[in-house]
Formats: sequence, C-alpha cells, structure tokens
Amino acid sequence: MEGRGTNSKTLADLLPLAAEKYGDHPAVRYKDGTEWVDRSFRQVLDISRPLGLGLAELGVEKGDRVAILANTRPEWTYFDFAALGIGATVVPIYQTNSPEECRYVLENSDAKIVVVEDAEQLAKVAEVRDRLPQLQHAVLMVGEGDGALSMAALTAKGEAADASLWERRYSSVTPEDICTFIYTSGTTGPPKGCVISHGNYRAMLDMVNETSVIEPGDVSYLYLPLAHSFALLIQFGSFDLGTTIAYWERDPLKILPNLAELKPSYFPSVPRIFEKIYTAATSGMEKAGGLKKAIFDWSIGVGRRMRETERAGRKPGFLLSRQYAFADKQVLSKIRGLFGGNLRLAVSGAAPINPEILRFFDAAGVLVLEGWGMTETSTAATIARPDDFKVGTIGKPFPGCQVRIAEDGEILVKGPNVFQGYHKNPEATAETIVDGWLHTGDIGEIDSEGFIKITGRKKDIIITAGGKNITPANLEAEIKQHPLVSQCVVVGDRRPYLVALVTLDAEEAAKWAAEHGLPDDPAALAANPDVNAAIMAHVEKVNENYARVEQVKKVTILPQDLSQESGELTPTLKVKRAVVTQKHEDAIEKLYAA
Repeated sequence: MEGRGTNSKTLADLLPLAAEKYGDHPAVRYKDGTEWVDRSFRQVLDISRPLGLGLAELGVEKGDRVAILANTRPEWTYFDFAALGIGATVVPIYQTNSPEECRYVLENSDAKIVVVEDAEQLAKVAEVRDRLPQLQHAVLMVGEGDGALSMAALTAKGEAADASLWERRYSSVTPEDICTFIYTSGTTGPPKGCVISHGNYRAMLDMVNETSVIEPGDVSYLYLPLAHSFALLIQFGSFDLGTTIAYWERDPLKILPNLAELKPSYFPSVPRIFEKIYTAATSGMEKAGGLKKAIFDWSIGVGRRMRETERAGRKPGFLLSRQYAFADKQVLSKIRGLFGGNLRLAVSGAAPINPEILRFFDAAGVLVLEGWGMTETSTAATIARPDDFKVGTIGKPFPGCQVRIAEDGEILVKGPNVFQGYHKNPEATAETIVDGWLHTGDIGEIDSEGFIKITGRKKDIIITAGGKNITPANLEAEIKQHPLVSQCVVVGDRRPYLVALVTLDAEEAAKWAAEHGLPDDPAALAANPDVNAAIMAHVEKVNENYARVEQVKKVTILPQDLSQESGELTPTLKVKRAVVTQKHEDAIEKLYAA
C-alpha cells in the first residue's frame, strides 16, 4: 500500500530504511531499573550496525548462520537486525530449551556463531560445545563470561571495521536469500527447521500492511518469545511501519502490571494469557455472588447490546446510552483497565481460544480477534479484521494468500509467504508441500461468507472404539473455562468413551485453599473431594452441549500443572498431547479401570 511502510525489498535493508524514515520516533521501549526507557529508530541502527560489522569481523559471511538464544528483549532485536544486515541467516532458539535441545538446533542449522542472553544461557552452550565443531564463537548480550565475547567487545570490533561494508552487505541481499531458519517447537517429534526467505517475510509484511494489522502510532506490548514467528512478525512489522515495541520485564507475573503501566494499543498474545485475564476478571464475581454478580452479569449484557448496536451502524437509544454509562463505570472500564485502558486491538494466535472469552472481552470494549497460520506460512495465512470478523472463526485469507479445504477436511494454503521447505529434510518437505499447496495438518471449513473455522488438528482426532471421529479442542476449551482449571487434555482414542486429564491453576487453587482454610499444596488440592466435585459438576454442564458419544465421562486432576520444563508444553504454551498421555498413562488406565 502506497505510503505505508519502508518499501524495503528484504529484511536486511529494513532497519536502515526505517531509521531514515522514522528517525527519532521511539522504536523500542524497555524497563531499565524502575524506569521505562525509549530508543529511537536511529539509535537502534547505531547499536545494530557495529554489532553486524563485528560479526563480519568474526568471519560471518553472507548466508552463514547466527543463532540467538535469549528471552524477548531489545538486545534480541539489535542482534537480529545486525545479523540480517550483513546477509547472515538468523536461527532463533527458545530460551526455555534444554542444553540438548540447543545442541540439536545449533548442529542441525550449522550455526557458526551463537548469541546468548546471559551466563545461564551460556552455560547451556558450554555443556554441549565439544559436540559442535562448526560453532566458532559465542557472544554475550549481558555481562561477561569465559569462552564468550561481550556485546561491548563485539561493538568495539565493529566500530574499528570498514564502515562502508555495512551498506554493501545489506544491499547485496536479495528476496531469494534465506532470512531465517525457525525451528518449530513441535508438539510431536524433533523440531524441524523451517527455511524462510527474505521474500517470504517481505510478502508477509506487505499482507500485514494491506490489512492494517498494525496501525501508525501503535505501541505493541511484546512478551511472546522472539524465537516464535508470531513475535518476529510483530517485530518486523513495527519497524516497517515506524511503531513502538514495548518489551516485557521477562517475568510472567509482570505481564498484567506491564499492561497497566505501558497502556499499549496493540497486544499480540496466546490463549493462555487471555484465559488468565478472563479468570482474573470473573472469579471474584463468582465468589461474591448476590447483587455484585448480578450487576456484573447485567453490565456484560449491556456491553454486548451496545456493541451490536454500534456494528449495525445505529445510534444507541436514550435507555441503552444511560444503561451503558452505568455499566461502563461500574464494570466494563475496569475490565479494559486490566489491559491498560488504551487497547485498540488484541490478537490471539498459536492455539484455539474459547469464543465465550472473546465475546466477554468484546462486551467490555476489548476487541480480541483470532489470526491463524504457522511457521511454514512465515507466521500467518488468515486474519480477522475489526471491520470484518466473526467470533469463532480465524477470519479470511490475507490478500495474495489462497486457502482451500481438501477432501479429508485439511486446510491447504498457497501464497508468496509459504516457506522454502525444511532444512536437511527433503522427505518432510515433499510431504508438506504438494503441487505448490502447503498441507497444514489443521482440519477446518469455510462458510458461505468466506470465514474459515478450525475444527481440530488432523493428528489430534480421537477415533473412539465405536468408530466415531472426535476433535477434542472445543471440548477442552470449554472445560478450561472453570476458574480452577489450568489445562485440559481429553483422551479416548480407541476407547469406549472420553475421559479428561485436568490440572489446577496455581493462583486460583491457592485462593480456594485460603478460603477453605486448607494448606496450599497442589497435590493435596488435586485429591480434594470438593475440588473434584466442583470440576466434575462443570464438566457435566459442558457435556449438555455435546452428543452422548462426545461427552467426557470421567475426570482426574493431575497433582501438578503441565509445564515447558517437564516437556508437556511448547514455548507458546501449546499442549504436547502425545507427551502428556504417555507420561500420565497410569492415571488414564485408572479412569478406564474404575
């Protein structure tokens, strides 16, 4: 779209063009001690350029792989643009990866350099370095350490280098060159390196610009891991459009306080965070009951009527206006306040979210829309827009992106954003891209208006002993609506009926324990008959919306929550179903034996 963005031809010239176009406008915002600090586009270029030249001094040639192992923080962005600017291919690694997982990615990608966040991440590399002969250098973002070059030392190397090399390098990069290998976090099997070209990501940015996903003047709050394509797209999109990225404080407990302080206008997230904010907003009312709960529920109803009126293009009548003013003051403004009170748009991606949560936030004036895609589509393929959305769907294809449904219900995608294939894995590439169409593994349908709905994952379909095909995602999302429930995994493949493994939300369980005068012991609460009865009552209520064969007959509460450390969740908090069912096989067998 004319006038929007930098018109860069690759991701290598994106930062120089952004610095030229947006100059002193704040590009990044982060907490330094107790203060939020801004760095302008020009300052980010001044930081990244010598880092890039320093990497070149270390022997990084065009096409060489530079890995980044760190939390989402401004230095991640500086090093990303530094490496891309000299024509290197960036290989992100999740900061939650174990030493062995780091070794796999570094070895598979043939990384020449690894940039690590701090001593903790450096220790992971040190543990496996003797098995990485191609790895030549480690660079530290923060502090100093044995066997690594500090950020300051790398900058000094770059400042002493030939300054004209920078422009020669970034100008030489073409859309066909490889921008990044993003390793899928993989809910099954070892991760696969998705090879994404500069042209793929530039096409994705053009689609984002054309659909106004990010708007000029936005402040985007970013806590998602930059090793994930969703966060990476927000980073690139923000630099392309001259908007500000506000980085989290690298502490999950700080996400809500950060939203309140930063008052962002754009918030990309995953369902788990929206679920937690929903619980924070509603659980107190459930306990309060009586008049308080009645006013709360009535206010949400008024908010829904107001949104319907606005979207129909009608002016609210006198009565609705008065009711809304009261509802907004008492309830709705407080819900918006949880997001900072200035949110234009929130986007949920990476996994399905319960439509009821979306309707709840919408009533309060917080529009949360779903987008969909995968690493293989350079982040996204469909988008719901504020002026064109339908709750419960993932919107419509981005312009230039084609989506169709195969005979078996699988969603297929074609477009300039579809990746180049899997690194060193031609068999998987041939299975995934057939006749130019990407086979996504998601099952879905397209309605008469063109909105796309995901109904499940091909590999997650449960086929009961009676031969009935069931996609568990919607059932799990509804069971997770109970404030005490953190995660839910429905099981029933080749079994007579469905059962569910659930885990308790640590914060809500602690509150429940305090109210009932019980010790805050997760395992004891999981075994508590009152807790079990409350969750089973909720499951029975959910079952009323489903056919008998789709109903969950029994539930067990696991003694601890699922986690990344235990290998049960991916870094974007998606459940690794196969790992969970294998790990808790005994608990599942007990449910069927009882």
